Order: sequence, then structure tokens, then C-alpha cells
Amino acid sequence: MKRVYLTCLLTLFFAVSNTTAQESETPAETVSNTETREKEMKEVRKVVEKEEKKIKKAEKKAKKAEKEEKKRKKLADAISSKKKSIAKDEKKVTKLEQKLVKDEAKGKLSPVDKAKLNTKIEKLKVGINKDKEKLRKLAKKQ
Repeated sequence: MKRVYLTCLLTLFFAVSNTTAQESETPAETVSNTETREKEMKEVRKVVEKEEKKIKKAEKKAKKAEKEEKKRKKLADAISSKKKSIAKDEKKVTKLEQKLVKDEAKGKLSPVDKAKLNTKIEKLKVGINKDKEKLRKLAKKQ
């Protein structure tokens, strides 16, 4: 897009300068035409610079929007990941509690085994609470 504008403007500029250069003129007219050409060149440069600035600004906006979209997507992915992690740990806790109750009823568990299972359950519960807190923080950002 930028190149198209530049090409058009430069073509226009060279076309104007060629037509004025081909005309035969007196020295006084040449000086005034030279000044006129210089003014036209300055105007063309200004227009080109303005177009370049507009293009750069539009590109910058597009990059910023793209960056924001990536940030939102990353945040959504993090939230879904935390939810999955919490659900997975809650299932583990449920299974361990069921195993503890079942084996305790059968009389298969020693006090050491009970302590190990209870320790695992407590660690998972602490991890779940931490993940829930992180999930709340992520939800606030969204």
C-alpha cells in the first residue's frame, strides 16, 4: 500500500518535471519555473511524508490490536488450564478419599498408610486452594 502511494506520487512528480523541462524558455522564466518546480517538489514531498506517517500509524494500530488479541487469548488459555488442573486434582482427592474409606473398612490400612494417604490428600487440597486463588486473579484480569 505504501509503495503504491509512493510510486504514484513519484510518477506524478517526474511527469511534471519532464514537461516543464522540455519547454524552451528565457533565463528569467527558467528561474521562476525552477522555483515553481522546487515548490511543487516540496509539496509532493510533504504529501508523501504525510502518507507515510498515516501508513505507519495504521500499521502501529494493527500491531497493537494484534498484541492485545494475543494477550486475551493467552489469558483465556491460562484460565482454562487452571480450571482443568483444579478439576483433575479434585478427582484425585475424591479417589484417594474413597480408597481410604474402602481400605479402612476392610482393615487393610496400617496407621502409616493412613498417614501417607491423608498427607497426599492434604497436599492436593492445598494445591487446589492455590490454583483457585490463581484462577480468581486471572479472572480479575479478564
